[in-house]
Amino acid sequence: MGVFRRLLHVHLAGDRLRCEHVPIDDAITRALIGGVGLGAHLLWRYAPRGVDPLAPAAPLIFALAPLLGTPLTTTAKLAVICKSPLTGRISDGLSSSRFALAAKRLGVDAIVLTGALDHLSIVHLDEDPTRARVEPCPALAGASPAEVGEALAGRRVAAIGPAGERLVRFATLTNDGRHAGRGGAGALLGAKRVKAITVHGDATPPLADPAAVRERAKELARRSLGAATDKYRRLGTVANLETFDRLRILPARNFQRVSIGRAKARRLSPEGLRAEAGHVREGCAGCTIGCDHRFGGTRLEYESLFALGPLCGIDEPAQVLAAAAACDRLGVDTISAGGTLAFAMECAERGLVPWPIAFGDDLVPWLEKIAAREGIGDLLAEGSRRVAARVGQGSERFACQVKGLELPGYEPRTMQTMALGLAVAARGADHNRSGAYQADLQPGVDRFAAALATTPARVIETEDHAALLDALILCKFLRGAIADPWVEGAELLAMTAGIALSPDELREAAARIVALRHLYNRREGWTIAEDTLPARFFDEPLEDGAALSRELLAAMVAAYHEARGLGVERLPARERLDALFAPLDLGPWAEGLE
Repeated sequence: MGVFRRLLHVHLAGDRLRCEHVPIDDAITRALIGGVGLGAHLLWRYAPRGVDPLAPAAPLIFALAPLLGTPLTTTAKLAVICKSPLTGRISDGLSSSRFALAAKRLGVDAIVLTGALDHLSIVHLDEDPTRARVEPCPALAGASPAEVGEALAGRRVAAIGPAGERLVRFATLTNDGRHAGRGGAGALLGAKRVKAITVHGDATPPLADPAAVRERAKELARRSLGAATDKYRRLGTVANLETFDRLRILPARNFQRVSIGRAKARRLSPEGLRAEAGHVREGCAGCTIGCDHRFGGTRLEYESLFALGPLCGIDEPAQVLAAAAACDRLGVDTISAGGTLAFAMECAERGLVPWPIAFGDDLVPWLEKIAAREGIGDLLAEGSRRVAARVGQGSERFACQVKGLELPGYEPRTMQTMALGLAVAARGADHNRSGAYQADLQPGVDRFAAALATTPARVIETEDHAALLDALILCKFLRGAIADPWVEGAELLAMTAGIALSPDELREAAARIVALRHLYNRREGWTIAEDTLPARFFDEPLEDGAALSRELLAAMVAAYHEARGLGVERLPARERLDALFAPLDLGPWAEGLE
């Protein structure tokens, strides 16, 4: 659908809102494309320096993209950007939904939400800003996102669950049953006393070359049904668990082990889950791949399966599915929920706390306590880093997080390119903004032995590739069907938005997006000490001897920042970054970063 070259700024106050259109300069679109790139720029612009993530002044941003609303497969996605209440650093989540399509029809490229209301309410947005309104909704207090959707039938809705209302720091924002999950965007809506947002409009920006878009849509649809996406269609990402167990990269019992054994892994395979609960395959809006696999009515992907299963010492399919369903109902991120509970389980196992929690426990009651901030759940709702700070007694060494964000389902000691990717990712421990695991699993790469000469470059390449896809926004499951993302990305941008960039300019835009994320974090207090992993991964070798070198990781982190032009012990390389950020109006961007 191209671009509208404007955003909608929605400011909340009392029981009212004020909406206005704000122009977006073409230079911003050329420099940052859209999606996470545009969102990072708007966060820099609208978030006051040092703002508390849950303060009224902290913005919540919905950033759209040039491909959104076209017939191009996998493009019905939006980015949700904020200063994370979990990490205090940038958070940018992606979500596929019909809500994203409807948001584009507001006639804008982004929505920026600031301020706060006095009472829990629904915010209704319209293509005509004068028709936007606030509707108090006391009857929906404590409702699940699905229940909110049912109450607002006929509308496109983004909503929070009970966890968001109670400011759980890893609460999700849900639309069409899909989540912008990591980092706690749901808590921002809760702090603003917004239970849900609806969008309504009919705007359609012109495409630069409609005929070319139609032809490319047919071609991408054909490629999306090829061998590169076959696993996602047939089995979904839950199939990774059995493979990762065999490769000894499956974290179990709070990253104390890397395998649960073949028989247990088989129980949690797609076949085992199907036998337990039945199976239905669905697809996201506007997607031809159809990777959405539901078992017993609950959508399940690898990360949720790992975090609510082996990480917490659970191998019973029924328990995992019940926990995943509870996370959907309550509105909490499955990875952070599982990671925080697994940490609590190990603390109890070691006798550091008197909590009645153990590996293998039913997670549902604990998830409900977290969402209600009831008893111990009030502390667990803060995430593993804050829990470790409270528990003390050396527990920080096995609180498996980076920058406060709990680790995803990849063992860093046996995936050492991924270890660096997790350490340096601006969002915190993250597998989607880096994708460094792809490098570890490529033929010819020794994933047990990182190398200073090559590993930082591999991480940078996967980060830039991910930034491109997340700015356009294209689903990463399509990546294997695209031969050259830089060439094809430039073509897609030209035929939709009429923006002519060479593949090299597109590479520069991707590098600019990643650098801008890091720059925002520096502005908010980041230090090089944050770019590391918990001591467990250095001091506790696995049974086969696999371990990380603390010294090598630190050297690779430094090399990564030097290669990015960000420096480590000094102000970022001004000349290089001045050129990179020249198209952006960042003001005196280096001020206070020495």
